[in-house]
Amino acid sequence: MNDSDPTQVKRRDFMQLAFGWCSALFALGASAVAGARYIVPNVLYEPDQRFKGQKPEDYPEGTTFLSDIRVFLIRKGNSFRAVSAICTHLGCTVNRGADGHGFHCPCHGSQFSDNGEVTSGPAPRPLSWLLVSLSRDGRLIIDASQPVEAKKYLVI
Repeated sequence: MNDSDPTQVKRRDFMQLAFGWCSALFALGASAVAGARYIVPNVLYEPDQRFKGQKPEDYPEGTTFLSDIRVFLIRKGNSFRAVSAICTHLGCTVNRGADGHGFHCPCHGSQFSDNGEVTSGPAPRPLSWLLVSLSRDGRLIIDASQPVEAKKYLVI
């Protein structure tokens, strides 16, 4: 190699030039990816966890199963409360007990009391009680995203 020839690139100069170009291309690519990610919305298209039901007087005394949201709405006089019908074991839909008391999971045999507590079976946790409120137009709203204590009622 002739050091006096100005047209030849030294190995060290070539490596510096190659590293510089690779760094520049990486930075440009990372900026393009970040810009594309900024344009794509960060939204989850999940169903709403709030359910707007009927007016309170439209529900009969006792327990009503709302199959759309898998919830039991319990009415005692002017008080309302809602319990999830989703078994805490594997997510099956529970049924009301044959005698009208408690809840029974048909998949794996979990039994729940009227308060949703586990009485037998593989379910690890009690059934979830859900927030029941009243909308401005006088209809019941059941919010599955807000669990409450079993003794919480909506009194109208």
